[in-house]
Amino acid sequence: MQIDSQFFRERGFGKRLGFGHRPAIIVVDFIVGFTDESMPLGANLDAQVDACNQLIEASREHSLPIFFFTAAYDENLLDAGIWRHKMEGLASLRHGSDAVKVDPRLSFKEGDSLVLKKYASCFFGTDLTSRLTALGVDSVFITGCTTSGCVRATAVDAVQSGFKPIVVREAVGDRSQAAHDQSLLDMDAKYAHVVDLKDVLAHLAHKNCKAIAL
Repeated sequence: MQIDSQFFRERGFGKRLGFGHRPAIIVVDFIVGFTDESMPLGANLDAQVDACNQLIEASREHSLPIFFFTAAYDENLLDAGIWRHKMEGLASLRHGSDAVKVDPRLSFKEGDSLVLKKYASCFFGTDLTSRLTALGVDSVFITGCTTSGCVRATAVDAVQSGFKPIVVREAVGDRSQAAHDQSLLDMDAKYAHVVDLKDVLAHLAHKNCKAIAL
């Protein structure tokens, strides 16, 4: 992994994007179906949920917009398209079930935006781009799961849509540590800025942070 990082740097990959001036927070699929280990799609993401809460609370102090995402499907799964044939676990994410509810440990409050998606990226098939544009957002802090799946897809679509993607290292997780590590390396090299939580919190605590609040 270290050799790969050095190779990328030598070839001009992994340039820093910076934090931007008008950020929003995206919480990708931190729902019961993904954070409960007993569920078909679940994994132990306790530490990541805790890290996400720290970012959420810091963001609320500056009135930054926060978008929570869930995935849910009809009983017949037709709204999952052909993906349902690749990912049988999608059948556990039925509309109205506990599995599609935001993890109760998260600081999710009445009035927060909860956006429904059907596929990996938070941008695909949703109105996220228009919401961010209307708010004047130029960058997004990405948290959630899974790193190699929906987080990565969201980061790729963010940069393709003109928003700086900042992936918060401690606040994203995966079922596979190998997939998690490789995806962070790949995103940081090509699409996003992977940043430690402490650096994000320090940025939000900066004396000029009020100027970037929306």
